[in-house]
Amino acid sequence: MTAREPLGAPPLRVERLSLSDSLSLAVGGSSPFGALGYGTPDDLAWMPTVNARVLSARGAMADVWHASEHIESGTTGVVRWRCDGHWMLGAIDLDETVEKQGLAALSQRAYHDLFKALEQTGCTHLLRIWNYLPQINGDGGGLERYRQFNLGRQQAFVEANQAAFEGAPAACALGIHQGALCIRFLAGRSAPVPVENPRQVSAYHYPKTYGPRAPTFSRAALAEIGGGDVALFISGTASIVGHETVHIGEVLAQTQETLRNLRAVIAAANERTTAVFDLSTIDCVVYVRHVADAPVVRRVMEEALGPDAHALSHAVFLEADICRQDLLVEIEAHAVARGALRG
Repeated sequence: MTAREPLGAPPLRVERLSLSDSLSLAVGGSSPFGALGYGTPDDLAWMPTVNARVLSARGAMADVWHASEHIESGTTGVVRWRCDGHWMLGAIDLDETVEKQGLAALSQRAYHDLFKALEQTGCTHLLRIWNYLPQINGDGGGLERYRQFNLGRQQAFVEANQAAFEGAPAACALGIHQGALCIRFLAGRSAPVPVENPRQVSAYHYPKTYGPRAPTFSRAALAEIGGGDVALFISGTASIVGHETVHIGEVLAQTQETLRNLRAVIAAANERTTAVFDLSTIDCVVYVRHVADAPVVRRVMEEALGPDAHALSHAVFLEADICRQDLLVEIEAHAVARGALRG
């Protein structure tokens, strides 16, 4: 059996827009269902932003989501959410200096409230999660902060009887230089279909050398989103083969390897649906550890995809630390195509 959209669910749509075009949608006191902003103002309730420096020439951008017009806003614990009864967008911002909790406890609390919000709205299935951690590679009292985050996140999944291993949602986790722990998520009423990369060990099966708790995410996920469309959500993807980082210190080679991994996971996804996805047409966010590396990453993508590829012309480049100190670049993405999940 595969997941199916709820009968009568309004279609979910997404478009990547400039900041000015995004703001033009909020007229007459109304606003779109929600958005994830990159370099956008932090005072827009319907557009929670990512606190990372935008390196793209086009400046601030946003992924704007559209659902039905009957939108309810609310809070559940530390979660702010918007829901139309079928789809849900949520945001969490927790400042460790204010909350006076360590990152493991803070992330566990955040995800505990996240699952309570899903239960409250009836949108009980996570489709995609974005995590942003201050100083992700920093020392957290004898344990790297990313590994602390993984401790709290997985514990919350287990306590909520959510899929922490096979069936975990698509996700990414990046390091911002300052600010709060930020979690953004998209949920619905039907479970997505998880997709793994045959070139990589599933993250939730990583050996203990990567920390006491494995990262909780699938490499990608597929979901029917109404109107005859299927969405592909691709988790943060980097230069990892098996479970090991390859091409250490070489941003050009790491970018090439990342693109190979993206092609592999897209091919695996295409086997699970009648929709056809292609690397050149995805909407991606490219995270680079060092600003000086951004032109190299862009050049590699241009050589691989062509200068006019949608994936490149619509890409958002951000300065961010990657979850491993030896990784220099990471790419996450989404795409929508006509089709259905295979039975």
